[in-house]
Amino acid sequence: MRIGEALAVSWDDVDLDAATVDIEWKVTRIRGQGLRRMPPKTDSGERTLPLPPFAVDMLRRRRRLAELNRDLTLGSEAPVFPDTVGGWRDPSNTRRDLRSARGTEGFAWVTSHVFRKTCATILDEARFTPRQIADQLGHARPSLTQDVYVGRKVANPAAAHALQEGLGWP
Repeated sequence: MRIGEALAVSWDDVDLDAATVDIEWKVTRIRGQGLRRMPPKTDSGERTLPLPPFAVDMLRRRRRLAELNRDLTLGSEAPVFPDTVGGWRDPSNTRRDLRSARGTEGFAWVTSHVFRKTCATILDEARFTPRQIADQLGHARPSLTQDVYVGRKVANPAAAHALQEGLGWP
């Protein structure tokens, strides 16, 4: 997910039993209006994502802690990742916190975008189709996913063999 999408997830968007999360919103700061929870730019941004077991476990722990601390003041519409007073968290503050957590010494290259690229590369290496990867990332065009997100520069040894065979050389 994009940071704004992750920050817009409320507990009613998460189905821990089915291990899914509905992405239907993003949190955006609008000048003069403050934070707004609004639909994604395109229809492809709205999607239901399967959650890996480690994410389901983390979310179950987070939910239990929120309930113990009575942080669920908004009920099922409460943000999964709230700010300090239980409201929607600002994406700019989250990016700043990520920069602070990673430091600069040797890790300045780590941005939220790196996590999205890593996800795309892992799915590519698992032989997901470009369309499936684009759907996971919320892209309308698989070409964008391939051009920007999927790690390349991997030589395929089978290419030399295919060229040899295709040209009819022994």
